Amino acid sequence: MMYFIFICMLVCLKPSFGCHPICQCLDRIFICQENEVVQIPKDMPNNSTELRFILTKITVITKGAFSGFQDLEKIEISQNDMLKSIEANVFSNIPQLQEIRIEKANNLVNIDRDAFQNLPKLKYLLISNTGIHFIPTVSKIQSLQIVLLEIQDNINIKKIEKNSFVGLSTEHIAIRLNQNGIEEIQNHALNGTHLTELILSGNQELTRLPDLIFHGASGPAVLDISKTKISALPSYGLENIKRLIAMSAYNLKKLPPMEKFSELIEADLTYPSHCCAFSNSKRQNLDLHPLCNSTSKYLNENLKSMDKRSAQNDYIFSDGTELEQMDNEEVLDYFQCNDVREVSCFPPPDAFNPCEDIMGYTTLRVLIWCINILAVTGNAVVLIILTTSQCKFTVPRFLMCNLAFADLCMGIYLLLIAAVDIKTKSQYYNYAIDWQTGAGCNAAGFFTVFASELSIYTLTVITLERWHTITYAMKLDRKVRFRHASVIMLSGWIFSFTVAFLPIIGVSSYMKVSICLPMDIETILAQAYIMFLLVINVLAFVVICTCYIGIYITVRNPNVISSNSDTKIAKRMAILIFTDFVCMAPISFFAISASLKVPLITVSNSKILLVLFYPINSCANPFLYAIFTKTFRKDFYVLMSKLGCCEKQAQIFRTETSSSAHTVHSKNGHYAAGSKSSTGSVYTLVPLGH
Repeated sequence: MMYFIFICMLVCLKPSFGCHPICQCLDRIFICQENEVVQIPKDMPNNSTELRFILTKITVITKGAFSGFQDLEKIEISQNDMLKSIEANVFSNIPQLQEIRIEKANNLVNIDRDAFQNLPKLKYLLISNTGIHFIPTVSKIQSLQIVLLEIQDNINIKKIEKNSFVGLSTEHIAIRLNQNGIEEIQNHALNGTHLTELILSGNQELTRLPDLIFHGASGPAVLDISKTKISALPSYGLENIKRLIAMSAYNLKKLPPMEKFSELIEADLTYPSHCCAFSNSKRQNLDLHPLCNSTSKYLNENLKSMDKRSAQNDYIFSDGTELEQMDNEEVLDYFQCNDVREVSCFPPPDAFNPCEDIMGYTTLRVLIWCINILAVTGNAVVLIILTTSQCKFTVPRFLMCNLAFADLCMGIYLLLIAAVDIKTKSQYYNYAIDWQTGAGCNAAGFFTVFASELSIYTLTVITLERWHTITYAMKLDRKVRFRHASVIMLSGWIFSFTVAFLPIIGVSSYMKVSICLPMDIETILAQAYIMFLLVINVLAFVVICTCYIGIYITVRNPNVISSNSDTKIAKRMAILIFTDFVCMAPISFFAISASLKVPLITVSNSKILLVLFYPINSCANPFLYAIFTKTFRKDFYVLMSKLGCCEKQAQIFRTETSSSAHTVHSKNGHYAAGSKSSTGSVYTLVPLGH
C-alpha cells in the first residue's frame, strides 16, 4: 500500500531527476543552482516552462541561448556575480514568455540592444542590482499585454533618453525606475506609451523633470518622485495623475497651479502646507465656476429641496412648485457644482501649518503696515536728529540712539513680514517652505530677537541711568560717564547678538517645542532658550518698575520739583510702565505656557499678539522718550531750518533757550550754567532746581 502511494506521488509531481549532470528538473522547471555551471546548458528540456539560473559562474549569455522553447513562460537569472554580458537575441522569439528576472548581477555591464525582441506575451521585466549604464532597449519587445517594467537599484544608470520605452507594449505599462542613479531625464522620454505608473523614488541625484517628459504619452495615473531632489513638476501632462507621491522630496517647495491636477484623488507629500493648496483649490473652483457663481443663491434656496419626479428630468420643489425656465444642462451643471471631488492629502495641515496667509486677516494686514511704517519712520527720525544735533553727545543721547536703533530693527522685521505677506497672498502654501527654511525667515528671526532683547536691555539701562542721576544728583563724582555707558551697551549688543544668532545655528526652534515630539536634547535646549529669554525680560521689567517707583518717590519731594512737573513726570512714567507691561505680559504668558507643553493659543491667534502687542514698545519708545520732549522738537526745527524749512519755529526755540539759560544763570550765580549741559540732561528725569 505504501509503495503504491509513493508511486502515485511521483507520477503527480512528475519529477525528472538526472535531466542534466549538474542542474535538476522539477516537473517542467529547469534549475541550475551550482557554481560549477559556467555557461547556459545546451541540453535543457525543450518543454520547460521555467528556467532558473541562481548562484552560477556564467560570464556571458550567448546569442540564442533560449531559442526553441515554445512553452517557456519564465526566465530567472539571479545572484550571478560573474555575469558580465547578455548578447543579442537571447530573449527573442519566445512566444509564451511572460516573465524575465535579471537581478543581483553586479558585474553585468552590457545588455545588447537587440537582446529583447518579439515577446508578445511578456508581462513582467525586472532588471535589478546590476552594473549596466543605460536603460536596455525595449522597443522591439512589442508585447500585446499589460507590462510591468522594473529597473531598480542600478546605480550606474545616469540618464533616461527620449523614446526609451516606445514599442515596449501596445497596452498599458507601469514603469518603476526606483533606487537607480538617474540624474537626467530627457524630454519625450515616455513617448509612445500608455503609462499607468511612473516610479522614480530613490533617485537621489535627480533634480528636475523636463516639461515635456510626458509629451506623446498618455498618463501616468500614478507618479512617485519620493526621495529625489526634484524641485519642480513639469508643466505638461499632470492632468491624468490620480495619485501623486512626493514624500521626502524636500526640494519640491512649490507646486504647479492646482487646475493642472484635474484628476487628482490622493497626494502623499512632504510638507503639510502643500495640502492647503488642494483644499483652497476646491473652494476657488466652486467660486469661479460661472454657473455656481451666478445662480448659486437661487439654486441653493430651491434646488436642494427638490425631488426627482420622472425620467424626463422634470423636477418639483418640496412645496409643489415646478422648476421652470431652467434647462436640463443647467440642472446637471448645478449638481456637478455640489459634487466636487476632494483630494485626500497627507500630511494634513496642523497647528504650526494652518491653511492661511502669514497675516490671516485683512485687518491685521492693514495694521502691520501702519505699525511698521510708524516704527521705521519714528525711530529713523530719532536717530537722524540725535546724531546730527549740535548739542553735546551725552550719555542720555547715546542711550537713546541705541534704543532707537533697536526699535528700528523691530520695524524692519515687521516690514519684512508685511512684504512677504503681500508677495505670498492667497498662495502662501507655495512659498511657505522657502520662507520657513530660507534666509528670509532666518533674517526675520534674527532681527526680532536682536531688536527685542537690545530694546529691553537699553530700556533697563536708561531707567537705571535716570534713577542713578536723580538719586546722586548732588554727587558729581558718581556721575555716569560716557565710557561707562559704552561698556555697558557693548555688553548688551554682544548679549543680544548671541541670543539672536543661536536659533540660526539650531539651538532653538519653536517647531521642536511642539507637544507632538519626544523630549530630546534639542527640545530641552529649545525650552531652556525660551525660558532664559523670558526670565531676562521679566527681570528687566521688574527693574524698570522698581526704578520708576524710586524716581516717582524722589520727584514727589516738593523741594525737588514743582507740582505741575511732578504730575507730568508721574503720567509719563505710568505710560512707560504700561506700554512695557502690555508688550511683555501677553507674550511672556503664552510663551511660558507653550514651553511647558500647555499651549493656550494657536498660531493663527498668535498673529494678533505679533501685530498688536509685540511691537508696541518699538512704536511708543521714540515718541515717549524723544519726539514728545521739548528739546527733541527744538533739535528737529533747528535741523530743518538748516534745510530751509521751519525757520520761524526754530527761532522761537532759540529764543526760549537763550532766555532759559539767562534765568538759570541769574538764579544760580555761583554755577557756570551752559546750554549744552542743560540740554544734555533733558532726556533724563533729573531735578530741575536745587
